[in-house]
Amino acid sequence: MSLFDIFNRKRQNGHTHAMAAGNAIPDIPESTFIEKDASGQEHPDENTVTPLIGGIHVLYEFLDKNYESKGYNDALINPDATHLDQNVTALKNDLERAIRKVKTFYEDFIRQINFHISSRSRSGMVDTVEELIVKKEIAESHIIQVKEIEAQAKLNEGVGHSIIISYTRGFRNGLAAISSHIMLNKF
Repeated sequence: MSLFDIFNRKRQNGHTHAMAAGNAIPDIPESTFIEKDASGQEHPDENTVTPLIGGIHVLYEFLDKNYESKGYNDALINPDATHLDQNVTALKNDLERAIRKVKTFYEDFIRQINFHISSRSRSGMVDTVEELIVKKEIAESHIIQVKEIEAQAKLNEGVGHSIIISYTRGFRNGLAAISSHIMLNKF
């Protein structure tokens, strides 16, 4: 038995030490790592972190909710006008809270980015500083948009007030549905 025969002999469990070319590991399909829909478009991982979580997107997500169906369902549960007024006040408070949260996020972000701008500019990192300045300008423009939404909401105008209109419309539709149901069942 030569020195190289040690590597080619069979083990007791039946495996060989040398791997033949025919026993190569098969390719792993792309679908194992990348999820695609029927059209072949990739789906981003659900756990992917977005760069500005807590920014203006939080406010728009709040504004995009369906308040008409919420108002409708609330009217079916408690068809009292006092209940409508309380829920409208609660919606206004929720909007104000969302605006404050977004403004605080951007104020903190700008403080942090100002530190990075001054620190990186002292280090002579011109390209990085320019990128940071662009990010700061984007954050400042978002703050301006948030302040506009806040001002319009205080005047009962704009997208902030549209949630109140939507909720009220849904609540009134719920009241109409109750009346319609009662009238149809009497005759």
